[in-house]
Amino acid sequence: MSERSPGAEPRETHPDDLPEYAERVLEVAELIPPGRVMTYGDVAEWLEEGGPRQVGRVMSLYGGAVPWWRVVRSDGVLLPGHELRALGHYRAEGTPLREASRSAEGHLPRLDMRRARWHGGVDAGHT
Repeated sequence: MSERSPGAEPRETHPDDLPEYAERVLEVAELIPPGRVMTYGDVAEWLEEGGPRQVGRVMSLYGGAVPWWRVVRSDGVLLPGHELRALGHYRAEGTPLREASRSAEGHLPRLDMRRARWHGGVDAGHT
């Protein structure tokens, strides 16, 4: 008979398994209502774990299956390399944007963070 405790058994893992932290980050991304956003730091604060870089890493590796465009940089700049796809989602969802000035590189708008940011409470819509 083995002296090994039940907790010492190796846990079976599957290629599709996500790390627990990644699952939690993705769950928060799915909670964000259409037309609203949370920053990477907001998500980390909501989870009371990790920080913006950890959330960003999770989103870059696993975020394709959730509304990734709703987890954003705090300055409202659209995700580099995905600006046009994100912009399409923002326009379809009515996410508040700040139009770019003619001098802005690429003339891409930014998110209006004051109006678009969601803090996780009851969502009464945009102002």
